[in-house]
Amino acid sequence: MVNKKRKVANKLKNEIIGLTILAIGLYSMFSIIVEKPGKMGMGLKIAFGFLFGQAGVAFILIIIFIAISIIINGQPFHWNRKILALIIIGFNYSILTYVFIVNDLLPDSLDIKSIFYIAWGNATQNIGGGFIGLTLSYILESLLSKTGTIIVLILSTLIAFMLFTQKSIITFLKKVLNNIKSWIINFKEDLFSPDGEKEAAIHSVSDLNIPQDNEYREIKRKTEKTDEKIKILDFAENRNSIGTKSDNKSNDQDYSDEEILTKNLYLSKPKLSKYTFPPIELLNKPNVERTSTSKKKVINNAKILENTLLNFGVQAKVVQVNMGPTITRYELQPNPGVKVSKIVSLTDDIALNLATSGVRVEAPIPGKAAIGIEVPNPDPSLVYIRELLEDDHYQNFPSDLAFGVGKDISGKVKVSDIGKMPHLLIAGATGAGKSVCINSLITSILYKSTPDQVRLILIDPKVVELNVYNGIPHLLIPVVTDPKKASGALNWAVKEMTDRYKKFAQHSVRDIEGYNNLFHKEPEEKMAKIIVIIDELADLMMASPHEVEDAIWRLAQMARAAGIHLVIATQRPSVDVITGVIKANIPSRIAFAVSSHMDSRTILDMGGAEKLLGRGDMLFYPVGEAKPIRVQGAYISDKEVEKVVEFIKRENQVTYDDEILEEIQSQDIREFDSKDEEDELLPTAIELAIENQQISISMLQRRLRIGYARAARIIDEMERRNIIGGYEGSKPRKVLILKEETNE
Repeated sequence: MVNKKRKVANKLKNEIIGLTILAIGLYSMFSIIVEKPGKMGMGLKIAFGFLFGQAGVAFILIIIFIAISIIINGQPFHWNRKILALIIIGFNYSILTYVFIVNDLLPDSLDIKSIFYIAWGNATQNIGGGFIGLTLSYILESLLSKTGTIIVLILSTLIAFMLFTQKSIITFLKKVLNNIKSWIINFKEDLFSPDGEKEAAIHSVSDLNIPQDNEYREIKRKTEKTDEKIKILDFAENRNSIGTKSDNKSNDQDYSDEEILTKNLYLSKPKLSKYTFPPIELLNKPNVERTSTSKKKVINNAKILENTLLNFGVQAKVVQVNMGPTITRYELQPNPGVKVSKIVSLTDDIALNLATSGVRVEAPIPGKAAIGIEVPNPDPSLVYIRELLEDDHYQNFPSDLAFGVGKDISGKVKVSDIGKMPHLLIAGATGAGKSVCINSLITSILYKSTPDQVRLILIDPKVVELNVYNGIPHLLIPVVTDPKKASGALNWAVKEMTDRYKKFAQHSVRDIEGYNNLFHKEPEEKMAKIIVIIDELADLMMASPHEVEDAIWRLAQMARAAGIHLVIATQRPSVDVITGVIKANIPSRIAFAVSSHMDSRTILDMGGAEKLLGRGDMLFYPVGEAKPIRVQGAYISDKEVEKVVEFIKRENQVTYDDEILEEIQSQDIREFDSKDEEDELLPTAIELAIENQQISISMLQRRLRIGYARAARIIDEMERRNIIGGYEGSKPRKVLILKEETNE
């Protein structure tokens, strides 16, 4: 309380001092300006005139500036760069008034009395720079000559300007030169170019002005010029040729069976089976329309971006702009000495000045000496899967496991090889695009590979997402919707992997490619690659976490060479779903929009996904890449999926693998009969659980001195017998049987 009162008293004291100094400064200014200021005013006028001459006004302004600073801050005066700059300018002005006449005023034999009388005489006539200016001028001119004195005055004035404004003089001069250059170019254009053909090169984004209401015609003329130094790459310009490879009929037209069978519009495909590929006509054509003002907005945004950074003391230049489907990336090249972290810290300020949200900074862009500023487009465009499947990159892709991911920021088609991933984790919030991504992946396989080359196991605990694919020939078994049977399907995949490795060892080959090359003349002996797709891992982890995690762990570690690949999707990116074991063995990730930075770190081990826009906007992080790639995922509607599946089911016969179904059923029977083969420590564990009214794997390990695997099996058996509750993360299991019930 005492300290607070003392602070208030000190503040009042400082304000009184500041007001007193302000009054003195204002009265001094009044005394200099007015002809008859009174006796005290005349004394002040003579004093300032004698000391500083005509520069007295500058020093009075410094006094007023100091007084205002004390009043506003409520603190005693402290020297700062602005006060120092004003003092330097005041002294320079005092010296400058005598530079050209000092030798004429002073006699050869100099003494202090002569300087005093000359300064006093000039003060009464209100000329010169006073006693201080005359003395400093004489000293400098004696030491440096007149030319040297002028150079010193110019340099010190520039230093004062830099101290006061905190801006580089080089930047200021460059801006002036650019404005002069721009004026000369515009003048030549207006002078020599005929009307209607005035198009000059814009050498920098700074040559453009931000549009104002009263400058419409000038801005319209300037924004239509081409920029030689800034490349603007628009993905929409490459879309015009799409659709020329196929029929120009509208997407809504229904095709008869005869039309579809007679049209030779299938994509390139191997001739290994009688599989009939679906026609590309079943998919919707992309919309190639693009607003005409897009490039104008881009150039104006580049101007705003440069000015925004300059306002914060960051000098950078936009060197290239990539206009993608969903976002536009401005590539900034900072001046030498500018820290990258400073630009990253200005993300919110950039978003404010561009009047947008969701700005993401990529610093630096991999492979480029530039920083990427990713700004959402006001009119985002969908990337249709038909664009990807018609692209030469997809059609000529050498792998059977081609996955049309989408388009990157520059509008280039992104096709990835699932075989090289070799396993993929897809995660993101509800509605961000996970299910569409899985549909795009499956469709890419259906248009590229035959059932002899690639087989699918689809696990869909949500029941409604993947059931539409039941009946296609690529499926090994019908879509699995029961979580218990899902663990059986995963265990079959583990068994299949082990059997394949035994065959590889018998034939002295290292992987599935070597094995298939060995039997290239015997197609029936070749092994098909298997993709296991799980849509919603969280549901499986809740039903049987240990079995699922163990199976995924073994497959992720060893299945790549056997040609078995995992694609796992989840909407809950928490550590109890995406465990450390799963993340460590699934190197390739796709992150859709999430709600927090922590969720992004769970998926990608880094932030960024919280800045995504949703609706297919993703960060694609395949194995081998230094940083995630921002991609707009391919869109395929439910209606398109139904069309493709109906055609494939109508033209191809499905044959499920009975061996797998029997394996899953036999595993269920083994699990049902396992109660007869109970662990000898199970009764002891049950007693321990009832006694403590809680149980966990770690408790069994400590009390019974057993390993993790055995303790986990005992816990699972107790859960199956309804003795304990279900899995609750890090909490101990609840015991469902009370002590009183056992005593009865």
